[in-house]
Amino acid sequence: MTVSSSSFPPLCEKISHTSFFLRVVDLTILGLLFSLLLYRILHMRENDNVWLVAFLCESGFTFIWLIITCIKWSPAEDKPYPNRLDERYCGCAVAITAPRCLVKLHKEESFEWKILMRARKSKDKFTPWKKLDGNEFGIQNSMNLHVWFPISSGKETSADLPTIQESHELAATALRSAKRRRRRTGPGPSPRLLPGLCSRKRNMAIVSPARHGFPFAICDLPSVDMFVPTANPVREPPIIVANTVLSLLALNYPANKLACYVSDDGCSPLTYFSLKETSKFAKIWVPFCKKYNVRVRAPFRYFLNPLVAAYDSEFRKDWKMTKREYEKLRRKVEDSTGDSFLLDGDDELETFSNAKPNNHSTIVKVVWENKGGVGDEKEVPHLVYISREKRPDYVHHYKSGAMNFLLRVSGLMTNAPYMLNVDCDMYANEADVVRQAMCVFLQKSKSPDRCAFVQFPQEFYDSNSDELAVVQSYLGRGVAGIQGPLYCGSGCFHTRRVMYGLSPDNLENNGDLSSSATKFLDEDSLARKFGSSKELVISIVEALQGKSNPKTSLTDFIEAAQMVGHCHYEHQTNWGKTLGCLYDSVAEDMNTSIGIHLRGWSSSYICPDPPAFLGSTPSVGFEAIVQQRRWGTGAIEVLFNKQSPLRGMFSSKIRFRQRLAYLWVLMCLRSIPELFYCLLPAYCLLRNTALYPKGPCLAITVTIVVMHCLYTLWQFINNGFSVRSWYVSQSLWRILATCGWLFSIHDILLKLLGISNVGFVVAKKTTPKTMPISGYEPIQRQDDGPNSCYIHKFEFDNSCHFVPGTFIMLVNMAALASNFVGLQRSCCHHEGGRSGLAENCACILVILLFLPFLKGLFAKGKYGIPLSTLSKAAVLAMIFVVFAVGY
Repeated sequence: MTVSSSSFPPLCEKISHTSFFLRVVDLTILGLLFSLLLYRILHMRENDNVWLVAFLCESGFTFIWLIITCIKWSPAEDKPYPNRLDERYCGCAVAITAPRCLVKLHKEESFEWKILMRARKSKDKFTPWKKLDGNEFGIQNSMNLHVWFPISSGKETSADLPTIQESHELAATALRSAKRRRRRTGPGPSPRLLPGLCSRKRNMAIVSPARHGFPFAICDLPSVDMFVPTANPVREPPIIVANTVLSLLALNYPANKLACYVSDDGCSPLTYFSLKETSKFAKIWVPFCKKYNVRVRAPFRYFLNPLVAAYDSEFRKDWKMTKREYEKLRRKVEDSTGDSFLLDGDDELETFSNAKPNNHSTIVKVVWENKGGVGDEKEVPHLVYISREKRPDYVHHYKSGAMNFLLRVSGLMTNAPYMLNVDCDMYANEADVVRQAMCVFLQKSKSPDRCAFVQFPQEFYDSNSDELAVVQSYLGRGVAGIQGPLYCGSGCFHTRRVMYGLSPDNLENNGDLSSSATKFLDEDSLARKFGSSKELVISIVEALQGKSNPKTSLTDFIEAAQMVGHCHYEHQTNWGKTLGCLYDSVAEDMNTSIGIHLRGWSSSYICPDPPAFLGSTPSVGFEAIVQQRRWGTGAIEVLFNKQSPLRGMFSSKIRFRQRLAYLWVLMCLRSIPELFYCLLPAYCLLRNTALYPKGPCLAITVTIVVMHCLYTLWQFINNGFSVRSWYVSQSLWRILATCGWLFSIHDILLKLLGISNVGFVVAKKTTPKTMPISGYEPIQRQDDGPNSCYIHKFEFDNSCHFVPGTFIMLVNMAALASNFVGLQRSCCHHEGGRSGLAENCACILVILLFLPFLKGLFAKGKYGIPLSTLSKAAVLAMIFVVFAVGY
């Protein structure tokens, strides 16, 4: 597949973002933290137990900052050059405008050569392409422009087709023949060159057809299977799934090289119905996007802005027609969601008649098949709907189980060497995202066989995600500079052979299986590891050998696909243990990621502008906290399973700093010291004792706080966010730590004690109604709009998740009120106690960070704290105050 030529420029390169100034700042803060710990140790006997608690909390903060400093030490990312793919992996066409020139190239009879000819009328307009078939290239009229290239006749196999290297050789042979012919016939008119021709030699021009808009090309680009998992049509509306699918089907990649698989763990007829309607609209949407090079290819985002009058009439006509068809699709899907009787007339939905979300048989349906596709811009890639069997008495492993079913079904049907998985609400925002990932995989100098996956950052088009964007900007690039980024569960391109358990030790330098890896090809051994499906075993052997499936109908594999979806299929196999997405954690992405890196693989991180994928965040309040609780629980689970970064810390196959990167999951454990640290200032005020050093040593604490605030503020401003966004993010993440991650520890303790298992709660997705985005302009973040400040729309309910935040707020308010009265009494009676200005400022800072709870005390409805939650927090606050004053 790869063209062995050193003359080609690299497809990607690693960009370093190392900053010595940031290193100095990180080390300075780390040094100050150690200085504070040393001061506490030296003065521990002079103070009460409060200093011991503060010392333990600050030790946890210091350890986390040490890990962060190690991770951020050498940040880097991969910069792809997708335009260079054409020069390597798309064959050249030869254009000759010389008179009386006849070039004969002899090939095997099994090949059919298509000669396309168009008459030149004016500078920019040509008649439609005319097709001529034969085994030779011919030029018969100097007024004609001829472009030719080899195509498949359907008789040969993929191994018989000419390679890219042969295509280049054909072009060179045609060039030499034309020059010899010209010497015999005399000079002719100068050839007319199309814009962007890469060479011009007398009567011959060699062009790259895929790059310059020709309708056909020889493309050796690998195939890609795209996975979209969904589980609940109520919490994940079908119209959102439809938009994600449409954005994937319209990517700038040969349509015959793509296939989209949608896994519906809810077995919903609404989801299948929406996909059927989506496939119909895709026949309009995909050609429209490619014809006008639309950048934002999710219709619900593209059509938010009105049509601009400056566009030409043809575009305006197509735009209006496409939008009208999308509105029909949207109404039809939303109407079917509200009125299920609209689905009764569809015979294909009878399969769902007796199906329940947790009790149904395997369903596999080919929604659309791109039969005989050659990669034309009007083609639509394959679209397949699947839903694995579920029974109440079986463990289904949530999303990781669905991903493994996707892996098996796609291996049977298309068996692409690379796979993309995205969440159902995360649409493709960059049309060239597949080409960007292929630049990394196909880069010879990068050893593509050693790169297991390519991760794109998770970014969002709505508010409340600014902190995540900043974390990815620094920590994400930091991990990428070590052994590669962590798999984040969405926006990631995987290598099929790696997901099948292959290690770098099993491969030669050229990517072929080594002689010691022949054991992987034993069918009996594969059947024990992968299951009893013979068709699947055959596809696995082809995938391990680097072969692609022959072009056959997808419907031929429906029966085999249903078999590998049975709930007992994985019994006594290695699925979820060493193959596919690993089990034993609800954070299947992190678990799988560390399992891949432990085998010695590396990964790559691409952070393009504009973002490759954009998703939606749950509404701030219960949904966001529950999501963080699940993520925190899964991250802590990783510490206790076979892939734990604590085990084999000095393994030679994974770098030590990469281990530390996985220890960043301990961030979830900081909820305990953070909870205590939010209560310590109030406790000290109530007891009139000191929490912070006195005198000149107080400068240590003040410097740490000021430097951290200025440092994080600079990070936000440097990433294009406002000061208000920085404050909102700091407040939000304090709330999530104390109200979400705190319950993650509770879940883990119950699991370790065998009392209960960890559940998987699907986050609710909502479609935004505002934030207009133009189809031709970069996405602009709405930092300072009404949607950016979550404080005014923080939602509460009767959940226990809001008790800790309300409790912290009440305690600090009570401490400030009590201290105000106490200061008045001390002024009247004696010279005052040991608590001072620092403790008062700390209480005020805590109240500012938990400002949504202060507003919730006075708000009503869903934005107000329920009476039950307030009562529980008030009782706890009273106990705390009595304990602090009377202890």
